[in-house]
Amino acid sequence: MDELMVRIDKWLWAARFFKTRSMATEAVTGGKVHCNGQRVKPSRVVQVGDVLRIQRGAVEMMVAVMGVNDQRRPAKEAALLYQETAASLEAREKQREDRQLMRSIHENARPAGRPSKRDRRMIRTFVRKDDE
Repeated sequence: MDELMVRIDKWLWAARFFKTRSMATEAVTGGKVHCNGQRVKPSRVVQVGDVLRIQRGAVEMMVAVMGVNDQRRPAKEAALLYQETAASLEAREKQREDRQLMRSIHENARPAGRPSKRDRRMIRTFVRKDDE
């Protein structure tokens, strides 16, 4: 049986990790994608069983290659090409919770709206004291 040989950048595009193939190529050359713990070039051939570390922004995923395809298919079919590790899922969930917590902290730190007339007067008097 002849196994399909697919470049890593084309596989990342087909598996829908990146919207365009050029974005996938850029990520691989930029060191955002590692295969079996090693930095690779976009021309590296992906094989079933390879473990990829893919970093997109603040999100990092560890996936095992379960299938190889060189065509971009619907999302349900693309999801069959890889399986995310349990540790990666757990780490991403923790990151998501941390981001939500930070967002809620920042929202509570903001003032409710514009300063009232009284608040503006107090600000002006405070600033004038600094000028003296």
